[in-house]
Amino acid sequence: MSETRLAQERLGEIAFPDQAIEPTAPDGRRSVLATGLTLLAICVALFIMWQTVFSLLIVFAGVLFAAFLDAAARALRPVLPLNRTLRLTLVLLLVAAATALGIGWGAAKLPEQTRLLLKVMDTQLDILQKHLLTYGVDLLGPEWGRDFAQWLVSDQGRFLRHAQFVLGGASTILTGALVVVFLGILFAFDPTSYRESLVMLAKQSYRPRMRAVMDEMGNVLRFWFVGQLIRIALMTLCVWLALYLIGLPGPFVLGLQAGLSNFIPYLGPIVAAIPIALVAMPLGVSLLVWAILVYTVIQSIEGYVIGPLIQRQAVETPPAWVLVAIVIFGALFGVMGIALAMPLVAIGRVAIIRFYVEDYLGDTLGQATSAEGKSRREA
Repeated sequence: MSETRLAQERLGEIAFPDQAIEPTAPDGRRSVLATGLTLLAICVALFIMWQTVFSLLIVFAGVLFAAFLDAAARALRPVLPLNRTLRLTLVLLLVAAATALGIGWGAAKLPEQTRLLLKVMDTQLDILQKHLLTYGVDLLGPEWGRDFAQWLVSDQGRFLRHAQFVLGGASTILTGALVVVFLGILFAFDPTSYRESLVMLAKQSYRPRMRAVMDEMGNVLRFWFVGQLIRIALMTLCVWLALYLIGLPGPFVLGLQAGLSNFIPYLGPIVAAIPIALVAMPLGVSLLVWAILVYTVIQSIEGYVIGPLIQRQAVETPPAWVLVAIVIFGALFGVMGIALAMPLVAIGRVAIIRFYVEDYLGDTLGQATSAEGKSRREA
């Protein structure tokens, strides 16, 4: 009986070949459908990311602030034998106290110095424009909106005309800063749960690898952000003292903008030299030369000696790629893109080496780079 049924099935397959392969057809259609839906989901995700890129940059800035808080709490661990929550609370109190003192001191000192410097720069730009016009070069244009100080002095009509713009910009900055601070605090107090919420999206067998790579990214962000703060503080102090000793007006404001410019590598220090030159111009050629020379020497020592020593703990990124990222991110996302280009490139490099070069391509180049970086940190 069984042999008869087997013979009938074989005859059916020979007589009706389409029916013999029919069970495999739905699987092929499902495979094509799954691929199409996956591509559609990727396109939708990329479109949503593009439309919300400013919000995503704000979130990433919050992650950077959390990395700073975590690094400060780790630094206090050998000094204060407290649990991590108490150390983070102490760090937040210290940061809040330092911010309040800085705002209180700056509100009394900085506005007057800023007004003075803006007037001097305004005058020097007028003189520069007149010199260029004698050679037929209209660099700034006939209606270029000179007199920067009008935003800070007694031109109330102009201020009122631009009040909506000023208040809108200030509220946007304040809102973004508050979001960054609160996100940083939330991320810092419970980093494991937020990391695991992303790790769980991967396959179970791949989760340890993803967890290790995310921890490495966290280390990169910690070293980078703390290193940047140290570089900004050193640059501000050195330029402030140097300009004060040579007799330049408003040395602290000029030093502060020179220090903050180091947050944007390569391009920032060049831009920071312009206000120093404009303020020194009316004081004579000798003082102008001294100011530019002193700033160049300090910036060179910081850029070629101090900076690499501080940042060697983080993943080193080729300078050309950093500059390319700054230009592209600045064109696409504005000031936020420029400010966050360096850390984004740093963690992007880690992701590419670990996930693509090592895991997908099976290349050991990433492992050799990791071992070399580890040996440098131990040294």
